[in-house]
Amino acid sequence: MRLFAGSDHAGLDLKNHLVAKLRAEGHEVEDLGTHDATSTDYPDWAARVTDAVLANAGSLGLLVCGTGIGMSIAANRRHGIRAALCTDTFSAKATRAHNDANVLCLGSRVVGVGVAEDILDAFVAGTFEGGRHAGRIAKLDS
Repeated sequence: MRLFAGSDHAGLDLKNHLVAKLRAEGHEVEDLGTHDATSTDYPDWAARVTDAVLANAGSLGLLVCGTGIGMSIAANRRHGIRAALCTDTFSAKATRAHNDANVLCLGSRVVGVGVAEDILDAFVAGTFEGGRHAGRIAKLDS
């Protein structure tokens, strides 16, 4: 799987951990930043990741900030992006199956490393069911 990752300063440590995990599992991951703890603005990183996801069909995005809320708001302003803030594995699996989500948002101050790993695993392994859900996605895209 090809993924693009980004975070602000608050999400840096969790993003770095998850990027390393994904790479160790054989996924192709491009870390678009931030790369240090200097205060930075989450919309900038959301834009970079969503641009990359939109330009690379079939890819996924990972965005991390303090709560995940800012990243999800910023990402969802982009046509063609379906970003989901997840705090549990059921939501991560369901959003891929029912919403065809292509960007996962996490809050580093909300979920611990172990839970974040499980959420990411469920998200990456998930697939879109189509069927009755396809019409709903078409409405979002119109």
